[in-house]
Amino acid sequence: MREPPFLGRRHTIVALALLASACSAATTTSTGTPARTSSRQPTPEPSTPLAAVRVSLEQIATLEQPLALTIRTGDPALYVAEKTGRVMAIRNGRVDPTPALDLSKEVSLGGEQGLLGLAFSPDGRFLDVNYTDVRGDTRIVEYAFRDGRAVPASRRQLLSVDQPYDNHNGGDLVFGPDGYLYIGLGDGGSAGDPQGNAQSLGTLLGKMLRIDPHPADGRPYSIPPDNPFVDRAGARPEIWAYGLRNPWRYAFDRATGDLWIADVGQSAWEEIDRHAADAPAGTDYGWNLVEGSHRYTGSAPHGAVPPTYEYSHAGGGCVVIGGAVYRGSDIPALVGAYLFADYCLGELEAIRLGDGDVEHAVLGPTVPNISSFGEDAAGEIYVLSLDGGVYRLTRG
Repeated sequence: MREPPFLGRRHTIVALALLASACSAATTTSTGTPARTSSRQPTPEPSTPLAAVRVSLEQIATLEQPLALTIRTGDPALYVAEKTGRVMAIRNGRVDPTPALDLSKEVSLGGEQGLLGLAFSPDGRFLDVNYTDVRGDTRIVEYAFRDGRAVPASRRQLLSVDQPYDNHNGGDLVFGPDGYLYIGLGDGGSAGDPQGNAQSLGTLLGKMLRIDPHPADGRPYSIPPDNPFVDRAGARPEIWAYGLRNPWRYAFDRATGDLWIADVGQSAWEEIDRHAADAPAGTDYGWNLVEGSHRYTGSAPHGAVPPTYEYSHAGGGCVVIGGAVYRGSDIPALVGAYLFADYCLGELEAIRLGDGDVEHAVLGPTVPNISSFGEDAAGEIYVLSLDGGVYRLTRG
């Protein structure tokens, strides 16, 4: 018995194994409300029902507790962050023997802590990492990147956030289609958001941040002028969205620009949120007044956006693991579907938006201790396990 070492809860969870007898594929409708449709026109979706799609997993590497995977412009390698502090490159099916970056002496490793996220600047010149330091506080640090390695002497801290507890650190980093850096932070930890951080615009905790990482006016980063709270007194101008508990992985749909966020629930509901590319910023996702679309400490705030999809723990789930929209070519029937999993179940799942409904299906493979998803330059999907496996999604 143990708890997820990166998304821990205050209750124990059964250790995972391959669940060969788990649910067969089935199509259901979400209890959540589909988000607004993007004005962008995505690639035409296939007519094959998700319940008829079968996929497999091909293991391409074994690493030490991999937590995040990203790519770099013009570079065929896959770059993977290990929880223990190293960034490793996978080239032509082989792991580089020398880390692209080694922060193993600088990160804390308790529970949900460690090296949690990484992202390359759109031009590939810089590597940004998100980790908890030896005191357990969040640090966002940038390095120049040359010849397949981060340049240690170029280290530049963008942001530091004090963490009141040792869980709910968020940790993902993603550059959006707009070229800005999106930083997901959890509510600061403990249980139930005791400090009310997620609903407070005066703190960065429980938020999605959006910054321009280029230094300006003597500061390490600047604020995009169209961020929603730039001119609001008492609000942090970095905030792009709020009311999040622990956004564990989020990704932009490369065809539509929509942002999909997997937000870990408290004790009853897991949720997946979708922010359409043409929707206004400043969204409140409701935590800690609501968990998913359900009352937690109060009623949903005025204007709060409900989940696109949610599921209860009654079916054995415990922690939602995001997640990316499939835009590859190897599995045409899966195009346009958002892939995700649950840590306790380990099954690969998918949802796809329809005419007022959300189509859902279990795809087949099960991954023990699943930790994250990633995409390559062609839009193919990769799945990571804390057991060490890095897998490529293939047609079943």
